[in-house]
Amino acid sequence: MVELTFVMVKPEAVQQGLVGKIITRFEDKYFKLLALKVVNVSQKQGSDLYKQHQGKPFYDNLVEYVQSGPVVAMVLERENAVEMVRKMIGNTDPLKADPGTIRGDFGHSIDHNVIHAADSPENADRELKIFFMPEEIITTTS
Repeated sequence: MVELTFVMVKPEAVQQGLVGKIITRFEDKYFKLLALKVVNVSQKQGSDLYKQHQGKPFYDNLVEYVQSGPVVAMVLERENAVEMVRKMIGNTDPLKADPGTIRGDFGHSIDHNVIHAADSPENADRELKIFFMPEEIITTTS
């Protein structure tokens, strides 16, 4: 089933100039890029994005990190988009992520993870609405 998903390249990866390499990986796997923007994440956006982690010990650091510099937010489309992106990005902990995954190849620490991706179609819908207005997302017919 064709679906949309939300992906965000985090501050560390943006600062290291990895955005193009990361987008290329998705394009090489036939994802369609429907929306893309560079964003300085607000407190509200960060809190809304990670609301499922509220109350956990790492929550404040997670929200603070995502606000520490520009991020690149994007909406991707393809069959089984959420599942495919999750496979491509690898384990949250880069030390446990397989080589060949985005986190395995580019990540340095679990605290400063290089990429965020929605973990379910429902969260993808919720998360992309935090960063994109409906008119900003290009719809495709093929």
